[in-house]
Amino acid sequence: MTQSTSHQTGFFNKDTAGGIILIVAAFAALIINNSILSGWYTALLDTPVIVQAGGLEINKPLLLWVNDGLMAIFFFLVGLEIKREVMEGELSSFDRAALPLIAAVGGMMVPALVFVGVNFTTPVNLDGWAIPAATDIAFALGILALIGPGVPVALKVFLLGIAIIDDLGAIIAIALFYTDNLSTTSLLFGLGGFALLVGLNRLGVRAITPYVLIGLVVWVGVLKSGVHATLAGVMIALTVPLAEKDGHSPLKSVEHGLHPWVAFMIIPIFAFFNSGVSFAGMSLSSLLDPLPLGIALGLFVGKQLGVFAFSWVSVKAGLCRLPKGVNWMQVYGVACLTGIGFTMSLFIGTLAFDTSEQLNAVRLGVIMGSVLSTALGVFVLKRSITEKKYVSGHCAPSNLTS
Repeated sequence: MTQSTSHQTGFFNKDTAGGIILIVAAFAALIINNSILSGWYTALLDTPVIVQAGGLEINKPLLLWVNDGLMAIFFFLVGLEIKREVMEGELSSFDRAALPLIAAVGGMMVPALVFVGVNFTTPVNLDGWAIPAATDIAFALGILALIGPGVPVALKVFLLGIAIIDDLGAIIAIALFYTDNLSTTSLLFGLGGFALLVGLNRLGVRAITPYVLIGLVVWVGVLKSGVHATLAGVMIALTVPLAEKDGHSPLKSVEHGLHPWVAFMIIPIFAFFNSGVSFAGMSLSSLLDPLPLGIALGLFVGKQLGVFAFSWVSVKAGLCRLPKGVNWMQVYGVACLTGIGFTMSLFIGTLAFDTSEQLNAVRLGVIMGSVLSTALGVFVLKRSITEKKYVSGHCAPSNLTS
């Protein structure tokens, strides 16, 4: 087994356990916020947390510390993974990256169009167009790993490539469309810190501590600028050295050490704080309101249609080829799994809307779309594996007699 394959296997194993914890955290939030503990849950989210140093003060409720602070660490890990994959991984050449790149573009465009189509007559909802365009990389890979050993490694790598490009698209969307009240002074402060990090990289500094300390300065500057603070995580990650020296890569070491913390703590905490849909006053007709319906259809219909159709057309047109050992039923199953928006979709929802009614509708739509996508994706992939085993078993006797 090569080092790359070993790394990917560890990645998927961690995501399996992380995906389970994520589901438990989300269900816990749903149960608590629809029980006698609902008041406690709301009070927890609204708990004020103040950090002050001299004239610099950051005063936010606990929910925003999770969404702006802990999620910056999540995006830092995403940035590390993007850099590694682009520099030497599955996205390092056009031949490798073509199919997941084209599939990811379809998986972002079509869900956004579905959402806009459903909400076209409700302009107040249109800011949520990017919500169904996102894929939860941890959740999707975790579900794929849970299906069993019959899933080809190439299929897992294909999903990983789509999800990483999808995350990059989400980062760009956040930077371009979910930034307001821009403070030029604070932004320049953050960019100055980023320039220092680039300088450290160019000078060959490989110790992680300077990157962490200056990275905190970048985070504060970006946070105060009005640009979403999670983008600071990506900026910092891009400056961490990747090249190995004496068998040691700072980027890979940090990625390896940080991944369990993100999978087992940060993402479950985020899910617990953002998944508490309140069903009080809801009816079945609430599921058909434009906002939750547009998100659910975007994730469940738009994602699978966009990923599969763009993949099929690009392969038939000769622009790229299917991964070795992967068939079209499996590609369709993966296309369904990309409809698991969850963490990323919920996060973008917190940027697009601010009223409790809208956020509750976002949670409802994300959960509906993600659950349906999970169920169909698992069914299709399980069937594809079963059929493959049947064909292999059926062909065995003729091979023995030939």
